[in-house]
Amino acid sequence: MIGPKEKRERALGERLQLKADRCQSPKCAVVRKPYPPGVHGPRGKRRRGMSEFGLQLREKQKFKLSYGIDERTLRRLFEIAKKRSGSTAEKLLELLERRLDNVVFRVGVAPSRGVARQLIVHGHILVNAEKVRAPGYEVKTGDTIGIRGASQTGPFFSSRKESVKKYEPPSWLVLDREKLEGKVLSLPEGTAPPFEISLVVESFSK
Repeated sequence: MIGPKEKRERALGERLQLKADRCQSPKCAVVRKPYPPGVHGPRGKRRRGMSEFGLQLREKQKFKLSYGIDERTLRRLFEIAKKRSGSTAEKLLELLERRLDNVVFRVGVAPSRGVARQLIVHGHILVNAEKVRAPGYEVKTGDTIGIRGASQTGPFFSSRKESVKKYEPPSWLVLDREKLEGKVLSLPEGTAPPFEISLVVESFSK
């Protein structure tokens, strides 16, 4: 049975990494059923062209689902980005990428942001050898992301060491595959946005 997360991906027509490794396999719902959910299936009526508001709303939904945040958090990050020098869109993306749950995912410690949030909340993740339980914690250049000693021998992290043998994190992060430990080399500048972040900025700028 296809769960709600995959139905959301199908509705938006995007792979949002909501189901971890399943999203990279042929079992991915967007691959098996590349059309919106509903009783009419692939033979349903074609969608009408979206209005500007509809496009903005859809892009916001993509970012919220992908990064696992709500409208309030996304707006708060937008307000912070707006006050910083430079492109608001780029600063907003930087803030999203610097969230601890995203970094744990990007560096390869977790197979999805959802799993990363669970690891953080349950106290398995360390930042500079200190336990951090806030998924929205903003990492800085030089921060080290590790695993609590008591958690390292568990079956989950043992299997992750096998999974990341050929994994390459983004250029602003580095991964020690033996320790399953990551480090923030720089801020995520120049990162290509996964979706149209300019539409998100336009939506909040009204």
